[in-house]
Amino acid sequence: MTDRSFRIVVISLLVLNTFLIGALAGGGLTWIRKTQARTEMMPLAGEQLPSTQKKALRAALNEARKGERQTVLEAQQAKIDAASILGQPMLDTAALSAAFARARDADMALRAKVEQRAVDFAATLSYDERRALSESLVRRSMPKAAAATK
Repeated sequence: MTDRSFRIVVISLLVLNTFLIGALAGGGLTWIRKTQARTEMMPLAGEQLPSTQKKALRAALNEARKGERQTVLEAQQAKIDAASILGQPMLDTAALSAAFARARDADMALRAKVEQRAVDFAATLSYDERRALSESLVRRSMPKAAAATK
């Protein structure tokens, strides 16, 4: 190997290693940030319930959402309609208000169904389990600043 080709190989390897180290460092930082974001997330309602009850609560709420698939689709379509109206050269404020009202009504109907399912589920819990659920709901509704001072 000549001196010139040796230099080219060494420089190429240095450049390649620089990019690899940068990619590893960037990937590591991304992983760390995602891990920290997960730990700072808002606590889930029912986190203090026993694991079987926690799974049952999540299953009940998911079942309620799945049962309202048509309502979810209506809300999504209303939001798409609103975006379409906003993108038109002439703004039709009445149509935009109507699209937002349809989206809001569908969202509220879904929320009412899910909340009613949560009420039905809470009725099956013991007093201690309901207290644990209420504590997690209170913690979940606390602003971050108030929770940080505790």
